[in-house]
Amino acid sequence: MNVNTILNLKGRNVITAKPTDLVADLTKIFAENKIGSILIVEDGAVKGIVSERDVVRAIGHRGAEILRLPVSRIMTKDVITCQGDDTINQLMGVMTQGRFRHVPVIDQGQLVGIISIGDVVQQRIAETELEASAMRSYIATG
Repeated sequence: MNVNTILNLKGRNVITAKPTDLVADLTKIFAENKIGSILIVEDGAVKGIVSERDVVRAIGHRGAEILRLPVSRIMTKDVITCQGDDTINQLMGVMTQGRFRHVPVIDQGQLVGIISIGDVVQQRIAETELEASAMRSYIATG
């Protein structure tokens, strides 16, 4: 099982914003799309990522004034990415080690999707249920 398998099931749509967009505008995008992170893209390249957690931390440190500033002020600039042929186990290791829940997928230098920890967990549960079903069938047929 690899990253492309998940993207093929969930889709490759990625919601992005520009570094100059205001933090307040991102909060609306989070709410409207029921997502937890937004990739910050400029000229087709991933420049950063902002999560809901980043916004909350920024407000906690700087107050509500942060909402009027560009997202470039709070985005994580060193974005860890993965590739479509990376395995789910590799991806889980990266997410666990980095303590983040969203990883952009890059193919030949282009953004092709984003994987969340929820996507990974959902896929792992489906795999486990399939294995359990196969085991029950094998036992039942002797």
